[in-house]
Amino acid sequence: MVTNRPLSGKGIVYSFSIVADAPADYREQAPYILALVKMDDGPIVTAQLTDVDGPVEIGMPVEMVTRKLRTEGPAGMIVYGYKFRPLLEQAQLTE
Repeated sequence: MVTNRPLSGKGIVYSFSIVADAPADYREQAPYILALVKMDDGPIVTAQLTDVDGPVEIGMPVEMVTRKLRTEGPAGMIVYGYKFRPLLEQAQLTE
């Protein structure tokens, strides 16, 4: 039986790779960082890392954010989804 439960949206980088030769739908974003994120709640998810200013490290704390994933079709419809960014310190959030 499948049980739905909310996730905290926070975790750590479990593994990562830099994607230089991206699939067609993601070429405009290349190169980008694709990571396995071990959520604080237990599951491991795959997602792009965004807003990274320095080196990525295994064990780096991250948080889920909504970002543009790609553009589709002749009308250029934007598809949004989740990515992860380095965890912002509480002091940064209040500035």
